[in-house]
Amino acid sequence: MAMQKQKAFDVTLPGEKIVFGCLHPISQAINKLADIFLSMGFEVVEGPELETDYYNFESLNIPFFHPSRDIQDTFYVKTPHLKDKFLMRTQTSNVQVRVMEKRTPPLRICTFGRCFRREATDASHEHTFYQIEGFVVDKKISIANLIYTMRSTLSEFFGKEVKIRLRPAYFPFTEPSYEVAFKCLYCHVEDLFEPEPQSRRPEDPRRRADKNCPVCKGSGWLEIFGAGMIHPNVLKNAGYQEGEWQGFAFGGGIDRLVMLKYQIDDIRWFHSGDLRFIRQFD
Repeated sequence: MAMQKQKAFDVTLPGEKIVFGCLHPISQAINKLADIFLSMGFEVVEGPELETDYYNFESLNIPFFHPSRDIQDTFYVKTPHLKDKFLMRTQTSNVQVRVMEKRTPPLRICTFGRCFRREATDASHEHTFYQIEGFVVDKKISIANLIYTMRSTLSEFFGKEVKIRLRPAYFPFTEPSYEVAFKCLYCHVEDLFEPEPQSRRPEDPRRRADKNCPVCKGSGWLEIFGAGMIHPNVLKNAGYQEGEWQGFAFGGGIDRLVMLKYQIDDIRWFHSGDLRFIRQFD
């Protein structure tokens, strides 16, 4: 058989460039946050995305008439042959009682994962998003422990010292409850907690929030977590003796943390499938 002639080629030419993939920015953020919490003695656990009504709502002290149970917010799953009512979890808080009822304190737990809600999508809302959840159960736990954990986590994640504030709020599974906000890192904000310096250089303007700041919208603060002391009813549902244990819990959106860190203006980029967006974070 005659040998087929091959076309001549120049062996000195460079080869085709191999394109390597990279982790999604949310995956990178989860890895970073996991490292932070592991360094503080937390254990990282996982929870189911398809959840029962009990662990997503009832065990967290959310009564049947609470607005978060509304069909417009929750993806319920038809299970005609099963006794339990199933849904796609609306929050990563579903791991709290699941973990506590199987373990004896002290506990330091955090989890990361997808959550699902019936949301109209826009630049700041998605029907599928990622959350971080953390809680500590022990004796002599106070809000001071929560403040330290939040400040340390945010400072490490953003790579610079941040200042936080707690404002009273309402969450069924914590009491007292707080909205945790940190001072905007992208515009100059007057420090409300430190005395004014005795003298300023003439060229130093007074540090105030920039009303045109695209991140904080001129408020100077960015709300990032919901948190508080674990409600006694949640501890009771986990089987803990009343008054013996106490703890704090916190939760927030990982998508928003990434958006703030990299000043991303539209949450829909994360699920767009556009490789040009992903490769910016290589």
